[in-house]
Amino acid sequence: QVQLVESGGGLVQPGGSLRLSCTTSGLLFSIYVMGWYRQAPGKQRELVAAITSGGSTNYADSVKGRFTISRDNAMNTVYLQMDNLKPDDTAVYYCNAEYTGGYWGQGTQVTVSS
Repeated sequence: QVQLVESGGGLVQPGGSLRLSCTTSGLLFSIYVMGWYRQAPGKQRELVAAITSGGSTNYADSVKGRFTISRDNAMNTVYLQMDNLKPDDTAVYYCNAEYTGGYWGQGTQVTVSS
C-alpha cells in the first residue's frame, strides 16, 4: 500500500520560513518524480516544485528564488524549504509521486499571516 505523509505545515509570519517533508512508503521512491502542489481556497491546484529521479528541479515562477525542493532517496523523503514566505503562499500543500501513475498525500496547511 502506497502512502505519502506530509508534515511541517503551520502558521508563519510574512518573511518567515517553513520546511515541509513528505515521507513515502510502498513505492520505489528513487525512480519517481516527486512534486509539491498547493491549492488555495477558491483556486485550482497548482504545481509549486518538482524534482526528478536524477535531481533536476522545476519551480513555479511565483516561488523561484524562495523555495527549494530536495530529496533523500535513502529516507524515501522529499522536502520543500520555503523561505521569505508571503501571504499569497497560504494554501494546502500536497505531495505527489509520479511514475507511470500518480499518488497524492493528504495535504498540510500552510498559513502566512501577521
